[in-house]
Amino acid sequence: MKNIQDIRQDFPILHQEIQGKPLIYFDNAATSQKPRSVIDSLNTYYTGMNANVHRGIHTLAERSTQAFEDTRELVRHFLNAQSIEEVIYTKGTTESLNLVASSYGQIAVNEGDEVIISTMEHHSNIVPWQLLCERKKAILKVIPINDKGELLFEEFEKLISERTKIVSVVHVSNTLGTINPVKKIIDTAHQFGAITVIDGAQATPHVEIDVQDLNADFYAFSGHKVYGPTGIGILYGKKKLLEQMPPYMGGGEMIKEVTFEKTTYNDLPYKFEAGTPNIGDAVALKNAIEFVLEIGRENIANHEQELLEYATQKLQEIPNLRIIGEANHKASVVSFVVDGVHSMDIGMMLDANGIAVRTGNHCTMPLMARFGIEGTVRASFAIYNTTEEIDRFVSELQRIIQVM
Repeated sequence: MKNIQDIRQDFPILHQEIQGKPLIYFDNAATSQKPRSVIDSLNTYYTGMNANVHRGIHTLAERSTQAFEDTRELVRHFLNAQSIEEVIYTKGTTESLNLVASSYGQIAVNEGDEVIISTMEHHSNIVPWQLLCERKKAILKVIPINDKGELLFEEFEKLISERTKIVSVVHVSNTLGTINPVKKIIDTAHQFGAITVIDGAQATPHVEIDVQDLNADFYAFSGHKVYGPTGIGILYGKKKLLEQMPPYMGGGEMIKEVTFEKTTYNDLPYKFEAGTPNIGDAVALKNAIEFVLEIGRENIANHEQELLEYATQKLQEIPNLRIIGEANHKASVVSFVVDGVHSMDIGMMLDANGIAVRTGNHCTMPLMARFGIEGTVRASFAIYNTTEEIDRFVSELQRIIQVM
């Protein structure tokens, strides 16, 4: 693997001062920073090939279309999907989950049926299912968790039944860092005839994903959390399911023929890609994935695990600090509260020293209610972070606690 300092040189944004202090960026669960190859790709696209994709016969349109579809093929490889027909471009994980809830839910869920999610879900994997259940008069069930932030699998087994049509869970919790046993969950769901939807927004930057090995029915992730641009995401879906589903939106590209009497829809994956897509960011997503593959997903995971263990040990030594989420299997996220000090105050004072963390409920309000807290301070690590940064973070945190 490349030296971490060499990797850091690939990220221009890291080499600046915030409030007169060198930037330490520990907000990677919200969005990761972008390597130079991704930034350069965006510039190259808009200065050398900008044109709408598909159907165009001129040179720029052909260049743009080729680059757009090259990314789709690399994503197929990255996820180990069987076919590019199973790789749908979206704006991100949120749109992907809404697409499945609205389209597949429309044909699969009826009155009295059940949808199962978990306590640790992001709002993006709660609200679409609530809307579906309200619309269809279905029942939403929730898998509980233990005090360490782990799913209670035996409770899931009690909840699931022949009435369960969809099980939708997060692969890695954005708040706790918990890595859920999604393969086991998928296998159990399939035993009852339910399909599975996996929120992979936090998993994709940290864990190797093989949708065929998982046997996932749907898997979603966002480009901006895996060193790519914002506004581009992926929905993987099994071809046989995508073929059954009605379009999510209507417009150009998703049609074969339109008359006032009837419209016929395009083949996969274009049936779900109405309108002009986010072409430039889709093209640059290829560079982000190439960056990950060049370093190696195992190398990234190992480095981030070292950072997680190092930070956890240091934070546990601070009096009156409590880590929220101590699962046995975690990705590089550590959330904590400090007795008598509001998380927002800690975040603001860390920022005054050039340290970026996330504070609040992290779009997981039901999870916060489960732990009886309003929010946490969350530090999340990426390949370009170092133990030296953690040392400075912990030192500043100790000083802030003493002051307050």
